[in-house]
Amino acid sequence: MNVLIIEDEIKAAGSLAALIMKIRPEAKVVAQLQSVTSSIKYLTENEQPDLIFMDIQLSDGLSFNIFKSVKISCPVVFCTAFDDYTLDAFKANGVDYVLKPFSKDDIISAFKKVDELKNFFQQNANSVPQLNDLLTKINTPAGKKNFLVFRQNKYINIPTDSIAFFYIKHETTVIKTFDQQEYMLNQSLDQIHAMLSPDQFFRLNRQYLVNFAAIKDVEHYFARKLLVNLLVPAPDKLLVNKEKVQIFLSWLENR
Repeated sequence: MNVLIIEDEIKAAGSLAALIMKIRPEAKVVAQLQSVTSSIKYLTENEQPDLIFMDIQLSDGLSFNIFKSVKISCPVVFCTAFDDYTLDAFKANGVDYVLKPFSKDDIISAFKKVDELKNFFQQNANSVPQLNDLLTKINTPAGKKNFLVFRQNKYINIPTDSIAFFYIKHETTVIKTFDQQEYMLNQSLDQIHAMLSPDQFFRLNRQYLVNFAAIKDVEHYFARKLLVNLLVPAPDKLLVNKEKVQIFLSWLENR
């Protein structure tokens, strides 16, 4: 059995790999990946494993985004530190999940369920496409609806839908709205990224998080980069590095 681990915490990934080898000595951990980007690349360029252990929150976004770019036909066991209600959908359809910190018994239970799932698939050949449909259609968190800002001695709620982009200005995170107003925030861009819906906002680079609705068009640029033009003027040229091009184009297409 070939097993793929997708987990951005290196220590947790190592512990999981060790448990897998103890429980299933015949298994082979083919790779340990830490991000959505590297997972899409691996799954695109290599044969599908027999089983994937996948963290939900990765270093560059939610692992659900992987399913938007790659068709996964093998069972997936989701690992998470949060007991979210959407996980019930996975469990009801034969894909298990384990809560961190996981134990040996958790992994044994996961393997047992995968074995049962495999037997079910062998008896019901049409079940795999149905499982893939579930994974691709499942709703990811809607994201933060508004941001509370302080300006001119007043607290103001800025609806997320009215924000064209977030960017870094003099080491401070700034909101730029569609009506071209700017508001400063105390949170880092990384913290804000984690709060937003991955369907609505994309992290172009270290400086910018952009709203899908703010994108006017996209051009090819030098060195296989992309130039993103917005409906609202940005103070910098917005470039997507070649390593992120396919992910970004997939994000644009899969609304």
